[in-house]
Amino acid sequence: MRAIWTDENKLRIWLQIELLASEALVAEGVVPAADFENIKAGSEVWFANLPGLVERQKELERTLNHDVIGFTTAVAEKIGAPASRWLHFGLTSSDVVDTAFGLQLKQSAELLQVAVGQLRQAIAIRAREYQFTPCVGRSHGVHAEPTTFGLKLALMYDEFGRTAERLARAQSSVAVGKLSGAVGTSAHLSPAIEAQVCARLGLRPAPLATQVVQRDLHAEFMNTLALTAASIERWAVEFRHLQRTEVLEAEEPFTSGQKGSSAMPHKRNPITWERLTGLARVIRGNAVAAMENVALWHERDISHSSVERIIFPDSCILLDYMLGLCLRLMQGLRVYPENMKKNLGLSLGMWNSQTVLLALIRKGLTREAAYELVQRNAMKTWETKHAGRDDANFLEQLRFDPEVAAQFQPGELEKLCSPDFHFQHVRQRFAVVGL
Repeated sequence: MRAIWTDENKLRIWLQIELLASEALVAEGVVPAADFENIKAGSEVWFANLPGLVERQKELERTLNHDVIGFTTAVAEKIGAPASRWLHFGLTSSDVVDTAFGLQLKQSAELLQVAVGQLRQAIAIRAREYQFTPCVGRSHGVHAEPTTFGLKLALMYDEFGRTAERLARAQSSVAVGKLSGAVGTSAHLSPAIEAQVCARLGLRPAPLATQVVQRDLHAEFMNTLALTAASIERWAVEFRHLQRTEVLEAEEPFTSGQKGSSAMPHKRNPITWERLTGLARVIRGNAVAAMENVALWHERDISHSSVERIIFPDSCILLDYMLGLCLRLMQGLRVYPENMKKNLGLSLGMWNSQTVLLALIRKGLTREAAYELVQRNAMKTWETKHAGRDDANFLEQLRFDPEVAAQFQPGELEKLCSPDFHFQHVRQRFAVVGL
């Protein structure tokens, strides 16, 4: 990913665009074939020495204070007169810069999609491994009903499936070039040449442009990166909670020789998940900057340019790094089914409250009456536990409530209050998301 955003790769693409435009002008009878051969030969010198081109372009830019003119001057030096007069013919700086930018974003999106695919494969393996491993589901951080750890991971798998789709759409949206001139009218270079050059680069020409490709496309791309980072953060927060000492249902890898705290040798902290949480904030901030770039003066100003030179390379490289970290964490995630079982028991079977509520409604009670019966016994179970007694048990509390017991046949409550009741559709849920 870093290689995509190097000056060498950027100038390589600039040089490629210039060469393709000159070649197209030969076909239109504008550039003499012999001059094009000299343009091609001079360009090949720089293709073979991209670091040298970068160095010379920067040297010229210090005097010219213009990066594209520094580039064209450096290339023209290798071409020589009179052929060099055709270099950059009919083009404006943004024709080259924005078209190259579109290609760099396309290249970056391709790598990000590969990284998301690798992450989903790792998640799928762990999801199938723990498909029927019971754990408690939590709402508001409080025990709710049982789920499985595999279902939790299947949800993660599905979420990153949407991420892959968004990245594909964003890549398509931003894979745009333009060679339509200083205000987008194609006055000096025909739309046919624009279409030919863009096609050779694997881009589509912008239907309309000003001097620049419109920045709503780039803001869409950046918001996709931010949303991808937000999904990583969503799961980072989940696993950070699961690593808390009093929960400890899952834990990020703690490698041999690693140290968790400068003061407390016993610590094993979720530092990598925390790092991902923090980095997601950076990309979200960059997305705001990309939104600010949409509004430009008339046919173009350059207020967006300085921003984009920072936020797009940084965000693409950063998200690629985040996806790699997330992959490593999922592959090495330590899972503790016994702690899940222990934690599930902490709510004393009260996760059966809705099951019993609905059973009472089916037996003819109003919802209000059924709710009062179930809640009353749940509150008594809590009070028994808080009183320090060891015999607190929601099922037993229900069995000894005559109003509840009168509604059920012997053994019926016990059958209802089984974790298996909650897992009857797990296979179907897995199948829905392609697992």
